[in-house]
Amino acid sequence: MRTTVCPYCAAPSVVERPPSVDRPAPTFTLGFSLTHQAAGERVKSWLRTRNPWSHSGLKKASLQEVRGVYVPAYLYSALASSRYSASIGENYTETETYTTTENGKTVTKTRTVTKTEWRPLRGELDEYVPDVLVTASRGLTNVEMEALEPFDLRVLARYEPALVAGWVAEEPSLSRDECLKLAREEALARVGRRLEAFMPGDSHRSLKHDTHLGLESLDVCLVPVWVLAARYAPDQPPLRVVVNGQSGEVYGKAPISWVKVLLTVLLVAALGLLVYLLMSQGGRS
Repeated sequence: MRTTVCPYCAAPSVVERPPSVDRPAPTFTLGFSLTHQAAGERVKSWLRTRNPWSHSGLKKASLQEVRGVYVPAYLYSALASSRYSASIGENYTETETYTTTENGKTVTKTRTVTKTEWRPLRGELDEYVPDVLVTASRGLTNVEMEALEPFDLRVLARYEPALVAGWVAEEPSLSRDECLKLAREEALARVGRRLEAFMPGDSHRSLKHDTHLGLESLDVCLVPVWVLAARYAPDQPPLRVVVNGQSGEVYGKAPISWVKVLLTVLLVAALGLLVYLLMSQGGRS
């Protein structure tokens, strides 16, 4: 943890450790704009609207812990230089003649069909890929971080200890190299999506690209996350739910009731059998 509370006077303080390669000092901070109460209401609404196969206890789950945590993340930007190749499809229409049978006679008709002409395309594209955010915490996976995004990076503030005093603030627990790998993967995926949208023509296929990432920047940013524990059954561990401390976006893995799944499968099978029997009787009559 980066923050603590004095055991003698209960004053919140920030532990300023010497920075290292894998635990650099934060560069930016994003503040909380969603209150403790609002986060709880978002989670209660989320629990009530899970899919029909979720555990029945979710709708009446009680929230046992609500903690605001400044989670460490890396903010990555880079210049992407791509060489790409693809086949570009241009549609055109033709009128073709065909024969069919009508009233026992063979007749000739015409119809308009759409065909595609394929042409090769190669090129280069340079673009800046900004604001890729990846987790630096082993406590909050990158899947969870992506589910909570986007964070409003327009309100980034330079890190000051006073901004996080009194809150739980975590040190990076993933290495810089691990986070850099995650960030590059996300950046390349973003380049791929942009190239998909960049392709001309009516359609395309076999898109490939070789992309080099240069002028990279990687800064630690503390992002606001509410962490809640929902008790939905006395014999089960509480469900952990996380909430974006700015937007209120909620993420969690709602437990499935396999009894409900089994009953649904049996019901579908019974209905299928009933339809088959009705159709069989109709065929005999």
